[in-house]
Amino acid sequence: MATKIRLQRHGRKGYAFYQIVVADSRAPRDGKFIERIGSYNPNTNPATVDLKFDRALYWMQVGAQPTDTVRNILSREGVCLKKHLLEGVKKGAFDEAKAEEKFQAWKQTKQAALDAIRTKDADAVKAVKSARLEAEKEVNKVKAEALAQKRAEKAAAEAAKQAEAAAENAENAPAEEAPAQSAE
Repeated sequence: MATKIRLQRHGRKGYAFYQIVVADSRAPRDGKFIERIGSYNPNTNPATVDLKFDRALYWMQVGAQPTDTVRNILSREGVCLKKHLLEGVKKGAFDEAKAEEKFQAWKQTKQAALDAIRTKDADAVKAVKSARLEAEKEVNKVKAEALAQKRAEKAAAEAAKQAEAAAENAENAPAEEAPAQSAE
């Protein structure tokens, strides 16, 4: 029986996620499978992969053939490298401790690269947010200045009206008071 490691589609239209399964190559895509060894969600950034590393390595060693997409996923997770190193141990190229050392070095390098990408993305998001905040502050400053100018104009107009009314009252008041004083 030819076994394949492949993706089994789940989710709704436009939002698919996948189970990574080991199945007979003749079985339908979403049909019967032998073992579920992980999941893959391409909708997150970066894509989320949850994999049973030991089981995936076991199935690769006993001859299960991964599809192209699954091969890329397994390669990114290090299953293909581990299989390659273990084959080197079988052939006597180096011992198991050296193979494990090489694998751990690769894993640390990979983790450092992922951390750098995440940090870069977080910094980019932070920069965009700070730029938006500065732009919003500038817009608010312009609006505040325009509002202050409008209030100043309104206050000046109100003061002019009051001064005009006071001047008018001042003109009318002495004329009325003068005859009253002469009558006394």
